Amino acid sequence: MLTISLNVSIPDYEIELSAIRAQGAGGQNVNKVSSAIHLRFDINASSLPDFYKQRLLIIRDRRISKEGVIVIKAQKFRTQEKNREDALERLQLLIKSAAVQQKARRTTKPTRSSKKRRLDSKSQRGKTKVLRGRVSEE
Repeated sequence: MLTISLNVSIPDYEIELSAIRAQGAGGQNVNKVSSAIHLRFDINASSLPDFYKQRLLIIRDRRISKEGVIVIKAQKFRTQEKNREDALERLQLLIKSAAVQQKARRTTKPTRSSKKRRLDSKSQRGKTKVLRGRVSEE
């Protein structure tokens, strides 16, 4: 049972975990032991509340396929158990991040002093560039 919040949790049978061989360096062990974990979680077929489902399907994340399946590959650690914990933790963080609503941005006007500073810096820059020009011989 993966707990998302106080009243939202995912049963184990909805999360599909499979062991695969890890990529990259690891010596002789990497070719023999399936220590990486491939996690698959179908958003549409899950028991998550509709609010979570809608928010997850809206998120533009490369781990979420077009069919609405979250795919996480965990191969950070050498042991299968730690990789399993890492994959479940990453799934939990992804679902929790979908529930967070961003604060609405209010448009503001620049202050009079900030406009003055900007114009002063522009005129100063222009004066510097004029000094770089050709020297007239009079």
